[in-house]
Amino acid sequence: MLDAGVQAYAYTRACGIIGKSFVGKRVSSLANLRTLSELDRLVFPQLRGDLPDRELLPDLERRIEKRAVEQILAVVNAFPKPPQLLIRQLRAYEYSNLKTCLHHIIGGKAAIPPLCGIGRFGTVRFEAFPDLAAMLAGTEFEFLLSMDIRAGSDNLEAIETELDNRYYMSLIESLRRLSGEDRVFAQRIIAREISLRNCIWALRLRTYFNRENSETGKHLMDIKIHAGLDEIPGDLPHLPKDDTRQKEISLAAEAFESLNLPLDSRAPWRGWRWEKFLNPEKSAHSWKADPRYFQNAASQHLYRIALQWFHRMPMSVSAVFCFIKLKQFEEDLLTSIAEGLGLGMGSADVFKLLGEPA
Repeated sequence: MLDAGVQAYAYTRACGIIGKSFVGKRVSSLANLRTLSELDRLVFPQLRGDLPDRELLPDLERRIEKRAVEQILAVVNAFPKPPQLLIRQLRAYEYSNLKTCLHHIIGGKAAIPPLCGIGRFGTVRFEAFPDLAAMLAGTEFEFLLSMDIRAGSDNLEAIETELDNRYYMSLIESLRRLSGEDRVFAQRIIAREISLRNCIWALRLRTYFNRENSETGKHLMDIKIHAGLDEIPGDLPHLPKDDTRQKEISLAAEAFESLNLPLDSRAPWRGWRWEKFLNPEKSAHSWKADPRYFQNAASQHLYRIALQWFHRMPMSVSAVFCFIKLKQFEEDLLTSIAEGLGLGMGSADVFKLLGEPA
């Protein structure tokens, strides 16, 4: 059992950080920016830099990521022994860093890319880059050493799929160590996130790369979760009344179902679980499934429920889980705005592209 005083302290710290973050009502303060310098001053008011935009963009992106990680660490470190679920969330940055390093190795780049560490929770020795054996020895990533990772190799897509699968499997496993009260909202969000990520992958591979259904299916995360309806009510497909709580369902089911639906006709998608995230039909225009629209709508949905549920059960691990999700959503939003401003767009235009309500 987690100490109630520790959980209260962690939640209080999280509330203080969220109150100053660009989530909820404070998102509107990002809506009318025109330059990178304006964004820089808004997010980092204590810092005064004088870099040209070409140098400011990568510098600002690194500081945005570092800010998110430091604020997440400030809350996770409030626990003398943090729950594995929170550590696993934090280690999403390690997975991302590793993918970046693999891209550099396959691209034949010898210099270590800019990375953001996660303190005592990191396991990969990134300072040993590009020596993968030295980087990964003794970590859960040693399996990569048996794969073809070298300059010019072309199997990075399969490797990233495997890394994603292992990351989400570790999240599911960490949920099982928590009480029902501690995991209830986190489990709902994770289940939806895995299902939606699978659907995004399916749409992207079919739309952008013309992949056959059999090939697309290989890249889906066929992760199963117990259908405990008291823990994830309203979050699962309809189950027959005689099904037991121990029934397992696949979080790739909706994605596999989508493989048989046409990309150029919306009507057959009616009744599909995630239909509401598809781009709408427009009069006088033929309809085609838009993976970017679906991804943005799905991200908005996950953001909204994390924001809503953050305050629903304050003294639970799920509340801190929602806090971390909100900080990661904020980081993605700030980075997207920075990239848009770097291209000469206004932040209002970026909001429109993302489907964000400014």
